[in-house]
This record gives sequence, structure tokens and C-alpha cells, in this order.
Amino acid sequence: MTGEVMAAVLARMAEAGLDALVLRPSPDLRYVTGHDASGFLVLTPGLPPGFAADAAEAAALIPASVSRVGVDAQMRAHELFVLRVDADLVLASAVLDPLRITKRPDEIASIERAAAAADLVLALARDLPWFGVTEGGIARRLALESGAEGLVSVVVAAGENTARPRHVPAGRVINPGDAVSIRVTAVHDGYHAHASRGFVVAEPPEDFDALYAVLLAARDAAADAVRPGVPAAAVDDAAWTVLDESGYGPYVTRGTGHGVGLDRREGPWLTTADRTVLAPGMTMTIEPGIHVPDLYGARVGDVVECTKNGARAMNRAPRTLQVLDP
Repeated sequence: MTGEVMAAVLARMAEAGLDALVLRPSPDLRYVTGHDASGFLVLTPGLPPGFAADAAEAAALIPASVSRVGVDAQMRAHELFVLRVDADLVLASAVLDPLRITKRPDEIASIERAAAAADLVLALARDLPWFGVTEGGIARRLALESGAEGLVSVVVAAGENTARPRHVPAGRVINPGDAVSIRVTAVHDGYHAHASRGFVVAEPPEDFDALYAVLLAARDAAADAVRPGVPAAAVDDAAWTVLDESGYGPYVTRGTGHGVGLDRREGPWLTTADRTVLAPGMTMTIEPGIHVPDLYGARVGDVVECTKNGARAMNRAPRTLQVLDP
């Protein structure tokens, strides 16, 4: 762990009135230590960091005098019982989330590498034959043959399945005239990035190109709204205005994106309820979507960094609607 991170965590603990912080293997532990760890970490102001193999060893490192302790948000019930902490318990995320939401340069570099891995998957899509293959088969091939470093997961939906935002690839055969949605999640050095694009096989279904043009406009409006001092909700509002005025409002679920980092989904949340003020170093997905039931749908998603000059896109894959060879 770096002295900078440790000093920031201890300062946040003091502000929150915490006498100790107990972390188990989780993204929060990865953030504090700087690497994946299999044990527990106990932080107590004025004492050296304590490392333990399990919850029982961690319990022995917690001073008996503590009255308020922060525990890992992923702490398991049996681990809490083993800790036997006779104190008020609060989630460690109350201390760590405000620190994790703004990324250091090394974290931004890892997210950008993950975004580049997602771009490799989307680039490969243009080179593969699509007629007669199944969603699941092509998803596996994209993940395996992209050459992307790190971990990559791919979701492919075709035809009417693109209208299901949480569709899981299955045995549906892809045919000419189908709309295709590809969603990629990539991980580099523990940091996540996402990318979503729409394609068509041979030719677009009726009015699909118009729907996709609206999505591109919504994505650009949201990106233009990303700048320091702006509440996260304003980014969602910018995308929603374009989508609603286009007439697609009934087919849109509010929520334009979310933060990315050590978690696939973290703050800031680009929703109507999140008043988090954006600042340089925050990284987030912008991924507006339209899903017309039983017909088709699409999503255009990128990771962007909030800089002092506005949004900087990390994905380089073309956003325009692309035609796949059958």
C-alpha cells in the first residue's frame, strides 16, 4: 500500500470517528493494499497495519477499546460473528467510496487498458462471418480470438433478443437482416471497462438506423454534459432529453451509466437521483439504450474520464452503425 493511500484512508477514518477498519478480500482491500490479497487487513490509527489469514486472526488485532468500527461491505455473516466486535459497526464503503470515486493516474491507465481490450473484441466482430452462427457461439469466439489482454466477457444478442436489456447469449441463430447488440466487459489489472455497440447483418431492419442515430445523439449529449462541477444527474438528463424528444421515451429505462473501476459498477451513478458533483479523475460509462419490446433494441456505451476540459473517451471503437457480412 502507498503512503498516500494510507494517509487518505486514516484521514477519512478520523472524519468518520472510526477506531478501526476491517477489510476482507474485496475491491476495497485491493484499493488499500494495491494488490489482490487473500487475508484480512485491520487498520487502527496509531498502530501499524495488521494482516491476518482469517477472521479469527483479524479479531485478535482489533483493540478491545474500540467503539466504532468500519467493516468491509462484502463481509460475510459468519465472519462478522467470528470478529466478535463489541462496537457500533458501519460499512467501510462510507470511508472508501469517496476516495475510490476519483481515480489516480495509474488507475486511469489500467481502465484505459481494459477499454482497449474491449475495443479489440469489437474490431474482431467486423471480420467474422455471422450468418448461421448462434449468439452463444459467436460470443465465445469473440472472447477467445480477440487477442485482448486480461479478462474479457462478451454478450451477443440478435434480432428480437436485442430488445431484452439483460439478455444472455443462447442458441438463437443469427440471420441476414438481424440487428445485433454486442456488449463487452474487460478487466485489466483488476480495473473494469465496458463497451456496447449495435450492428446489423447484411442490412438493417426497418427504422433501426433511425433508432441508432438517436442513440448516437443521446450518447454525444451525455458526453458533452460531463465536466467538473456538474451533478451526475445532469448527464442522465442530457441523454434523456434527446431520447424523449425523439419519441423513444417509452422504450427507455432511465439511467445513462455508472462509474467503473475496481468494481464493474460503482459511483458516480448517472441517474436522476445522484447529485454527486463530477470532478477530474472520475471514470464512468455513458451507455444510453433503447429497447422496443419484441422488435429490437440497441445500446451505445463507452468509458469516459472526466477531465478539467470535459469528457475524454477511452474507447476508440467506431460508434456508427456497422454492417456485418453474412
